[in-house]
Amino acid sequence: MNPPQVRRQVNPKTAADTLRRASKLRPRLAIVLGSGFQSVAQAMTVARAVPYAKLAGFPKPTVPGHTGKAIIGTLGGTEIVVLSGRAHYYEGHSLESLTFPIRVLAEYGIENILLTNASGGINKKFEPGEFMLLTDHLNFIGDNPLRGLLAKGRERFIDLSQTYDPALNKSLQAAARKTKTKLHRGVYCALSGPSYETPAEIRALATLGADAVGMSTVPEAIVARQCDLRVAAISCITNPAAGISKTPLSHSEVLEIGEQASSQAVKLITEFSAGKMPAAH
Repeated sequence: MNPPQVRRQVNPKTAADTLRRASKLRPRLAIVLGSGFQSVAQAMTVARAVPYAKLAGFPKPTVPGHTGKAIIGTLGGTEIVVLSGRAHYYEGHSLESLTFPIRVLAEYGIENILLTNASGGINKKFEPGEFMLLTDHLNFIGDNPLRGLLAKGRERFIDLSQTYDPALNKSLQAAARKTKTKLHRGVYCALSGPSYETPAEIRALATLGADAVGMSTVPEAIVARQCDLRVAAISCITNPAAGISKTPLSHSEVLEIGEQASSQAVKLITEFSAGKMPAAH
């Protein structure tokens, strides 16, 4: 039997050094912008924007609404780096590849990370245009980003009993109250996509405790925890999930509702960024 093929790993230090050379700012907070959150980048005071093509190892997003730039600057008076857009498993990337930017952020010096996404609402209390704070997740992608070669200096067996940091969650809830943002709490389920779920699958996920469903975020959260980053995540509920929605699901609807909710997303994340971040572990 032939041994399994081992992919050659890119050193995250290479891209991290590129980011350091791009700006003298040294942020400790990073935000990954998914569908519906791209307006946050426009609210920043930008010091430098670096296309993913210039960052060794970064996969290039191909989905509309994901621009593919690392933006260094300030938001709410806080130095941050924003990843404007992400690659997805359904685009053909390995989980190792699409989570590589998280390893670069850790090497760069990030301590806290906020992941964002657009998702379908399973919980019938959720309305399109509202937001959900992730309290936990279900990884139903069918793969794990830690599978394979162990990243140098990292642990293989990561405790995920508290993936989403309580202190960051409190900060997000405080920001939601201050900005009058409807921010639910719930469990996010990640599936591989790109097809949307069937009504039967949504009924099953509801039984298992999922409140919202999408195709991202969870692999990034797992790798962020392996890199000892504090993690928080929010979903923009862009549509009721299959069987709950009265209309066929489409990516254009996701982008449309995300655009409608974008101004509130900017207020929420700007207020969160302005708050005091927890100390490093």
